[in-house]
Amino acid sequence: MRKRRGMAYSHPVVNKLIEIGYVLLGSAIVAVAFNVFLLPNKIASGGVSGISTILHALAGWEPAYVQWAFNVPLFIAGLIFLGAQFGAKTLLGTIFLPFVVFLTSHWEPWTTDPLLGALFGGIGVGLGLGVVFRGRASTGGTDLAAQIINKYTGFSLGTCVAIIDGLIVLSAAIFFDIELGLYALIALYVTSKTIDLVQVGIGRSKMAMVITAHEAEVRNGIIHEIDRGVTKLSGTGGYTDDERPVLMCVVDQTEFIKLKQLVKGIDPNAFVVVMDASEVLGEGFKRV
Repeated sequence: MRKRRGMAYSHPVVNKLIEIGYVLLGSAIVAVAFNVFLLPNKIASGGVSGISTILHALAGWEPAYVQWAFNVPLFIAGLIFLGAQFGAKTLLGTIFLPFVVFLTSHWEPWTTDPLLGALFGGIGVGLGLGVVFRGRASTGGTDLAAQIINKYTGFSLGTCVAIIDGLIVLSAAIFFDIELGLYALIALYVTSKTIDLVQVGIGRSKMAMVITAHEAEVRNGIIHEIDRGVTKLSGTGGYTDDERPVLMCVVDQTEFIKLKQLVKGIDPNAFVVVMDASEVLGEGFKRV
């Protein structure tokens, strides 16, 4: 009998508490990365944090107060123009992130090298935002402004975010210097890639499409020896016009070698196509 993988779903209240924990943890990571990497090196890599970095350098304004001053009105504007779709968790992130920025404002910078600040600041902010997104929330700020512009101008959301962040980075290049503007672009790029990494994960699965004359033996081997599900698709040979069943299977990277050995042992002439599966949801993998 094939064993079940994964665990049962948690209680909704437990799930909600876990999501709140994600929002708090992610916001704290973003705040610390901002204070120890980005702010001391004048890396204004977009968002409200970038605005607060510029105003801190030019006028000496406390970044936490600047972030509150922008985040709260933007959240209210989002409620007015976009409707109550953000929820309490986004409000929590909107308020809690500047609070941690305020609490850690006295921390010494971890590096005074702008390149290291851009790289590790980008990683830290991306990691924190990725964790917040896992809690199905956001930290508000210019993301809400981008959504408002998107609704009333017809520009795509990605274009709106790029315009706002681009203007902030351009301001950094004007008020500081071109080099710091370029460092800000590096941090912005690293942040986006880190968010993707947190969302999708490091370990990638493999999807295999197997065409073999010994379809039943291969299918049984996948089910009973590798303990993975398999889907049988109907295929037709383009040259011969013969019907050829295609077996589709998704396995972890650690199981892929076992799959290759299994297919080769049953049918050395099998035709196998292998692709990266960046994210797999369902039994045996991540829950939906």
